[in-house]
Amino acid sequence: MDCDLDFARNLTCVNMLRYYIQHDLVWLDEAFDVAWAGRDNRVMVHGERQLGFVSLSRDARALYIRELHVGQAFRGQGVGSWVIDQVVALACREGRQCLRLTVFENNPARALYERKGFKVVGKDECFLRMEREVCFATC
Repeated sequence: MDCDLDFARNLTCVNMLRYYIQHDLVWLDEAFDVAWAGRDNRVMVHGERQLGFVSLSRDARALYIRELHVGQAFRGQGVGSWVIDQVVALACREGRQCLRLTVFENNPARALYERKGFKVVGKDECFLRMEREVCFATC
């Protein structure tokens, strides 16, 4: 839906623009829109309120969290943690061996990812690559 795309693009820009500026990167709405079109996107809602969204992609082995954004008003209430739990369950149902994501090295969301079992497995410029194994015993 176009309204989901608009919501997600605006939320991502609001949440990430400071990191783009800090790391001398350029935000392009068009690039976001192209990426959105090729991913499995899920908007989190509570009643009529959009809380945030997660954007996923896959390869034969892994499920990738490409974007995970929660609106400022809903942070610190367990929404991000709940989303990660849902993505872990999805990866398990699909038989993926691991979850992967990339995060700006100075983004406080890194602490959430570490609490949820992600480990840093690499670094690219200003980004950390993180990964966690999917435990099929808990599926």
